[in-house]
Amino acid sequence: MMTPRILDGNAIAAQIKAEVAAEAQALAAKGVRPGLAAVLVGNVPASEIYVRNKVRTSEQLGLYSDLITPPETVTTEEMLDVVAQLNARDDIDGILIQLPLPKQVNAKRLLEAVSPEKDVDGFHPVNVGRLQTGQPALAPCTPAGMIEILKRSDIPIAGQNAVVIGRSDIVGKPISILLLQENATVTICHSKTRDLASVTRNADILVAAIGRPGFVTPEMVKPGATILDVGINRISSREEFDKYFAGDEKREQAFLLKGSTIVGDVHPEAFKVAGAYTPVPGGVGPLTIAMLMANTVRAAKLRRGLV
Repeated sequence: MMTPRILDGNAIAAQIKAEVAAEAQALAAKGVRPGLAAVLVGNVPASEIYVRNKVRTSEQLGLYSDLITPPETVTTEEMLDVVAQLNARDDIDGILIQLPLPKQVNAKRLLEAVSPEKDVDGFHPVNVGRLQTGQPALAPCTPAGMIEILKRSDIPIAGQNAVVIGRSDIVGKPISILLLQENATVTICHSKTRDLASVTRNADILVAAIGRPGFVTPEMVKPGATILDVGINRISSREEFDKYFAGDEKREQAFLLKGSTIVGDVHPEAFKVAGAYTPVPGGVGPLTIAMLMANTVRAAKLRRGLV
């Protein structure tokens, strides 16, 4: 039995960031500095860490960044004003609104208020429509990163059977469209799919984006398939740890130290059947920020007719 290949998301993300930095330098020579505005409402510790990472990365790569922090009590109308101001600013090419938002804020209205030209998350209905119809668009960062992982790892996509478990607007649907554009034969599965294992066992490329820890088991995987695991599920009980990582001493030491660990949507045993897979952590995750940076540079070029 062959040892499966680990697809190193950190290494691929580093490649993309280096390319973004080079592009930013080339744009600087033309007097253009791509700008990213991050809007972080209230105090959600996980979101704060994530947004500060984005801001720090953009500055490291030579992009301008602006962090806007409205209070927890902000209203939808006040947030719409913030977005309108950012839409009007010429030094801002990308607008990122960190989710989740407080319950009194209408997230849908807010995301739709972002100018499609500055929608670096790729969530605006106009960009969704452009993506669907094969026009130049800002694609959602995580799915775009997954395509980069496959291409840069020389994993064929055209003519392959790709199965996507999960139909979210953020990952499931857009990765299906992107795989289709690369000429894969795509099946989307969800909670109402009958005999899921019989479908997933036909997948040359299996995308797990369902948000359930260890959901994909070995008998659901075609031997030699490529698995892209999008899941990030925190587990903190000993029982759960033993279910997924029994006998993994290195992981156990970290678990005992932190009191928790992360498991993807794929059971670790299922990776042993695969030909290649993205680990959790260190697989798909690092690509999300790298592609956000790439989208910001792309938005800067599209807005100025430099593409």
